[in-house]
Amino acid sequence: QVQLVESGGGLVQAGGSLRLSCEASGRTFRNYAMGWFRQAPGKEREFVAAISWSRGSTRYADSVKGRFTISRDSAKTTVYLQMNSLKPEDTAVYYCAARTDGIIWGSQGSYDYWGQGTQVTVSS
Repeated sequence: QVQLVESGGGLVQAGGSLRLSCEASGRTFRNYAMGWFRQAPGKEREFVAAISWSRGSTRYADSVKGRFTISRDSAKTTVYLQMNSLKPEDTAVYYCAARTDGIIWGSQGSYDYWGQGTQVTVSS
């Protein structure tokens, strides 16, 4: 059974940085794609970034390009989201997700497994 456990959230001032981690277990993830999503209060969950585990190909939402970086450590089966130059509008619960087809494009409905989320709060 696939388990995704996020960590690294917290409170940070605008302009600061955080690194989120998603530890994956229960399967061999070589052919998977991993994604980060976020949901702010009163808003729908939205895509942030995705990475293919095998090739390392990445995709980002326009709102985070140039500020966020997604990466993976195959040895640790952990995916990271480095978040720099944080803004108050980045405040949300951040979720890690996995999909078995390895595709980094498409909607969040294509993801098969989800973590429980970690809160990120950016103060102005």
